[in-house]
Amino acid sequence: MASNNVAQFATELKMPADLLLTQLRAAGVVKSSASDELSKEDKDKLLGHLRRAHGAAPDAEKKKITLTRKETTEIKQADATGKSRTIQVEVRKKRTFVQRDEPAAPAAPAAPAAPVIDEAEQARRAEEAQRQAELIARQEADLREKQERLAKLEAEKAEHEKALKLQQALEAKKAAEEKAAATAASAAPVVEKKADSAEESRKKAEQQAKEANDAKEAAERAAATERARKAVADEVAQIRLMMSTPRKVIKAPEPAPAPVAKAAEGTLHKPADKKPGEKKEEKKPAVGDKKSIKSANVSSTWQDDAAKRRGAGMKTRGPGAPAGGRDGWRSGPRGRRHGHDDDRESNFQAPTEAVVKDVYVPETLTVAELAHKMAVKASEVIKHLMKLGQMVTINQVLDQETAMILVEEMGHKAHAAKLDDPEALLAEGVEHTDAESLPRAPVVTVMGHVDHGKTSLLDYIRRAKVASGEAGGITQHIGAYHVETPRGMITFLDTPGHEAFTAMRARGAQATDIVILVVAADDGVMPQTKEAIAHAKAAGVPLVVAINKIDKPGANAERVTQELIAEQVVPEAYGGESPFINVSAKTGQGIDELLENVLLQAEVLELKAPVEAQARGLVVEARLDKGRGPVATILVQSGTLKRGDIVLAGSSYGRVRAMIDENGKSITEAGPSIPVEIQGLTEVPAAGEDVMVMSDERKAREIGLFRQGKFRDVKLAKQQAAKLENIFEQMGEGEVKNLPLIIKTDVQGSQEALVHSLQKLSTSEVRVQVVHAAVGGISESDVNLATASKAVILGFNTRADASARKLAEANGIDIRYYNIIYDAVDEVKAALSGMLAPEKREQALGLVEIRQVILVSKVGAIAGCYVLEGLVKRGSSVRLLRNNVVTWTGEIDSLKRFKDDVKEVKAGFECGLTLKNFNDVQEGDQLEVFEVQEVARTL
Repeated sequence: MASNNVAQFATELKMPADLLLTQLRAAGVVKSSASDELSKEDKDKLLGHLRRAHGAAPDAEKKKITLTRKETTEIKQADATGKSRTIQVEVRKKRTFVQRDEPAAPAAPAAPAAPVIDEAEQARRAEEAQRQAELIARQEADLREKQERLAKLEAEKAEHEKALKLQQALEAKKAAEEKAAATAASAAPVVEKKADSAEESRKKAEQQAKEANDAKEAAERAAATERARKAVADEVAQIRLMMSTPRKVIKAPEPAPAPVAKAAEGTLHKPADKKPGEKKEEKKPAVGDKKSIKSANVSSTWQDDAAKRRGAGMKTRGPGAPAGGRDGWRSGPRGRRHGHDDDRESNFQAPTEAVVKDVYVPETLTVAELAHKMAVKASEVIKHLMKLGQMVTINQVLDQETAMILVEEMGHKAHAAKLDDPEALLAEGVEHTDAESLPRAPVVTVMGHVDHGKTSLLDYIRRAKVASGEAGGITQHIGAYHVETPRGMITFLDTPGHEAFTAMRARGAQATDIVILVVAADDGVMPQTKEAIAHAKAAGVPLVVAINKIDKPGANAERVTQELIAEQVVPEAYGGESPFINVSAKTGQGIDELLENVLLQAEVLELKAPVEAQARGLVVEARLDKGRGPVATILVQSGTLKRGDIVLAGSSYGRVRAMIDENGKSITEAGPSIPVEIQGLTEVPAAGEDVMVMSDERKAREIGLFRQGKFRDVKLAKQQAAKLENIFEQMGEGEVKNLPLIIKTDVQGSQEALVHSLQKLSTSEVRVQVVHAAVGGISESDVNLATASKAVILGFNTRADASARKLAEANGIDIRYYNIIYDAVDEVKAALSGMLAPEKREQALGLVEIRQVILVSKVGAIAGCYVLEGLVKRGSSVRLLRNNVVTWTGEIDSLKRFKDDVKEVKAGFECGLTLKNFNDVQEGDQLEVFEVQEVARTL
């Protein structure tokens, strides 16, 4: 049905009648109510007004529509610890479409012909125009929808206001009724109407409560409707403002005038100059420039924050500079990104002299990092390192000493620097300044030569058979015990006397307060005795000499005393500081006197340590137990170690799960000078590492991991430096024969001693290569490593499990077990001796004189000889002497006596012989006969 009045036209447009009246008044059509008639002219006026308001009028500003696109992507990146994390990246793009008019034709008398546009370009332009029209239609539809929502909200508001007025009228009426009822009640007798008034008052109260709730709900709905109406109205106002506000279109500046090209190339002629005040025309793009072809009606311009920031600064760059936007950025013939000439002067000044930098060198760093610190190219650093004799790559790890030398060579100042070391916080957490120091038991280390009776002496003191449990009757571990004597408690450390356990004896001397030097009365001072004296003096601890085996028939204590005096160990009887006690580990003679002297030395030292504090100590020994994991023997030096404490031992850390004393009993705490075995560490710590209790497990883990990485980096740098230093030496000497070994031991100290002893067997021709050394049983991974490296597996007090044995048999891997250290050393020494090239020795056999030379065709020169000395053998080596000068060395080809071939001819007989590949023999020459023998060599 055709619309005749305002209300019908509003229904057809699906919008409120009052909103339509407002738009009509804005368009200049005065209508007072919804029932007023509308003519076709009124509708045309309204349509023209709306088009002008939306920027569609020909004389209006050009309409611009901005599209915003947002894309979210994810990037997965791994950090230094190997954990991957996801980073969300949000990219926002904004694109503005501006509708432009066709440029007016130039007023020149002879206008150039318009460029020919192909059908594809025309189709693209038509498609772009259609897309813009659809976009404008969608935005107008969105505007109409929001206007409808606004009208609906205004209608709801009017309805709520009407309901509120009705509620107020009802409340006024109710108040009047209540007043009338109160007047009537006061006039009537109170006794007769008591029951009725009570019932009526109850009903009135209920009615009032119900009406109050209804009024409250109506007010809340009205408030919500008002808020929604305001929000929609604001949004509609913003859209109207955006659609009606004139926008400035950012245009690319015109390029510099180019020379007129040939008409065949499709270029445009330069238009005539414009008169003053005449509107400047846009230049049309060339036909061949696909990037420059724009639609005649619609063009696009990218805008972002960077373009807005560039807009202000580009106004002062001259006529050829871009005015902003991405199109203006590349508007010139080449553009700023393509080498556009810039007239601005540069403030850069070349340095006139070398800059000396202070370079802080950490313990390890790569070549690239060092070059970055010195602000030079990595190739320069590699060149200087090659001059210093090191062939490196850009990722090569350098140690601190090498890097500092290189920095000084390159003219900079080198300073030793440390990494961000978390160990700097250790001193704050383990200081015992507040704890009271109390007397503690002395730690006594028993040292001496092998088989001089150290363990037997302790055996008598402890009343236990310790030496019987050691393989071969020699101690191969550090044993820690504490003994309660009538005079006080003493902690003993028993060290091995074998020469291979030098490091163990050094650790024992460092961890001790007093050293008992055991010397056999029938043997005297031996090499390990001298070494023990040196360790004790280096550690600065007092010596107590126990001359053992005094009950043996060949004992001579006086000779032992004189030998010790020669080693600067003077007894107290001679005015020295070391007490000498004659003891017997079998009969117990002198044991009490020995303990009394030890405790006397301890009283003189006044040994004290805090008890009520966090424990600190020393790793005496460590091993890997199959059922319990890493087990470490700890000597507590201060504080009290309790079960459940968090300990840090070198790069190993963990919580103390169990504590066992030397008798195998479980204990809950251990004070100063008490040796205990602890479980719960993450790995087997190195023997001799400091142990401390940490208050925070996180800090202990951080320090432990830092030490592991630091040890790994330093070790890698040293290995690489060693390889580079020895590369030329190895090239000159030829290939060195290696004996690869994989060593698995029961405890850390045995591994250290065995590796050290075997590596000492290496020579310039054969070498022991320890592929892997660790604590614990032989596993499948060890066999696989041996298969890859062709190594022999040595198990010292350890065994291979069933799967490892089966794998070793399948791959032909040799596994050897030992429980005495010198057996392992002897077998490896024999294996290295077999790898040595045999020694070649020359042995003289005889001397032959050539008396006649017979030339035979097809045979050569036959020498008739007389054997002067010794004998001559067929096939032996000879030297031809002419005038006592060696002229040729070779072999005898054939040897005959008369017509028969013989194997040898002795002195005093004649023979005939020919030389292999040599015929230049003369009468009077002599032949020196010899043979080369190969003799096996030993280390």
